[in-house]
Amino acid sequence: MLTLQGLYSGRCCDGVMRRDMLRIGALGMGSTLLTPSLLRSAPSGSAAEKSVIMIYLPGGPTQHETFDPKPAAPAEIRGSFGTTQTKVPGIHFCELLPKLATRLDKFSVIRTLTGMLNRHESFQCFTGRPGGRPGDNDPGGGWPTFGSSVSKLLGPNPQGIVPYIDAAPKMSHRPYNNRGVHDGVGTTSWPGFTGRENTPFTLEGEVKQDLLVNEIQPERLLERQRLLSNISGNRLQIDGGNDFLNEQAFGLLTSNIFANALDLEKEDPAVRAKYGAGQATHSSFGGAPQSPEHFLLARRLIEVGVRCVTLSFGAWDWHANREGTIEFLANKYLPVFDHTLSVFLDDLEERGLLEQTSIVVLGEFGRTPRINAKGGRDHWPNTQSIVVAGGGIRGGQVLGETDSTGGVPIDRPVHIQEVFATLYRTLGIDVNNATLTDLQGRPRFLVDDNRQSISELF
Repeated sequence: MLTLQGLYSGRCCDGVMRRDMLRIGALGMGSTLLTPSLLRSAPSGSAAEKSVIMIYLPGGPTQHETFDPKPAAPAEIRGSFGTTQTKVPGIHFCELLPKLATRLDKFSVIRTLTGMLNRHESFQCFTGRPGGRPGDNDPGGGWPTFGSSVSKLLGPNPQGIVPYIDAAPKMSHRPYNNRGVHDGVGTTSWPGFTGRENTPFTLEGEVKQDLLVNEIQPERLLERQRLLSNISGNRLQIDGGNDFLNEQAFGLLTSNIFANALDLEKEDPAVRAKYGAGQATHSSFGGAPQSPEHFLLARRLIEVGVRCVTLSFGAWDWHANREGTIEFLANKYLPVFDHTLSVFLDDLEERGLLEQTSIVVLGEFGRTPRINAKGGRDHWPNTQSIVVAGGGIRGGQVLGETDSTGGVPIDRPVHIQEVFATLYRTLGIDVNNATLTDLQGRPRFLVDDNRQSISELF
């Protein structure tokens, strides 16, 4: 039995339940022919290909202890930490981010993000929209994620590499995972109206081992599939019958390029050592580990032409009701975040990938200006600080200003869909003209309310 982790979870718009796992028993009859584009082997890292890496920080990170410190505020707002001067005169970060402070020329910070709701789910981070509740006015099938839209509009790269991959570790709080699951309600927004073929291929569980096909050579696999496809009258359907599932699965199985990208043992040991080992996060958060190797994996995936990679890093729901106070949590987790993101930006730049790879680092919301009685900060959807970089985005910018408490924007609020319009722009997609057709046949623009890309970043 060969098992591939999943493509889709939940109920499809046709009412058929799909399993998380695509199982191909002995490569049985009913397999579809492999398309030449999925089998083609070619050098990796085409300079013409653009990619986006979306780094999700589950739980909602604090802006005060990261990119928007308020050193002149009272202690209950300022917190326990001082500031450090960045590479840009007059701009300071929290003292726990010294490495990122010296690299501000490689990225920009938006301190005034708006448009997010108080919901502990990745959905709004990956779609730029709320969803799952009656008042959200979801279209039939649900909103597609950014990666799903890119997959639908651009398709695989010229070498046939899967366009959209979720490289995040599996998290115990289900709405943190990139699966269209919503916080506190039973609805699921996958696959979105772009369809199952445009949901992310998920790298978790046993996927990497499965790609080895139990040591069956790709040539033999292809020969067996072709033989079986010629047996008339035996078009058995796999998992409910979707040719794209078979095509994508077989394409991955026979792609040395893709399998090599997943094999971190092939990476230069010196590079792996630079990324470091990371650390687990407390299980009570239900979030992700701080795993630098997931950043390295994302880099390897965009090198071979994946258009959009999502990953998750850490656990940021710092109320002080789990593990410790915000002072304890910041001292434990922020240095690893600082190191990992710094090494990642250096690595991309040194390989000439930063100009063709757009990066966004964000959570669901920010944290309250005032530290609570337990020593933590609570949910605060009014604003948050996020990082954007690469793909033609200028570094060294700090966009927007919050009030003296870090609670609300007082200059240049930036809506989340402006960020999405910016990411589409870096891929050469014009949000003023590109549309996707929903299940009712209506054309849908990629962003709402005529939102435009952030001109200050270019």
